[in-house]
Amino acid sequence: MSLDDSKYYPLAINLYIVDISGIMKRHSDINLGEFEQLILLSMIRLGPDAYGASVQAEIENRGGREVSISAVYTTLDRLESKGLVRSRIGEPTPERGGKRKKHYEITPAGTRALRDAYELLKRMTKGIEARLEKAQ
Repeated sequence: MSLDDSKYYPLAINLYIVDISGIMKRHSDINLGEFEQLILLSMIRLGPDAYGASVQAEIENRGGREVSISAVYTTLDRLESKGLVRSRIGEPTPERGGKRKKHYEITPAGTRALRDAYELLKRMTKGIEARLEKAQ
């Protein structure tokens, strides 16, 4: 039996398709919305113990933008379903009356997606700084 035998073609084609899809996934853009970017940027600053209220405070304090806690949690859930963040339930704390906090951490895929969005923004804004300054 040789590799030219026709029964091996479907296997070769499937391997080729899997390989191509892997490449496309690695290089496809995960389009992050502006608010998703703000959430991920906040999470990088806050580290692995970020939680909804701390993310909200970071955006409001650093970004000067008022955001609702429900928008933060909705976006964190969406980012988690995309595999860009992961969550864990912390230990109960006396400050919270024994309630547990849900902590969020950015995943390597989330870091890559944010880096890609940042690099795109840098490429798109390169050379227009003077025009942006004039618009003020």
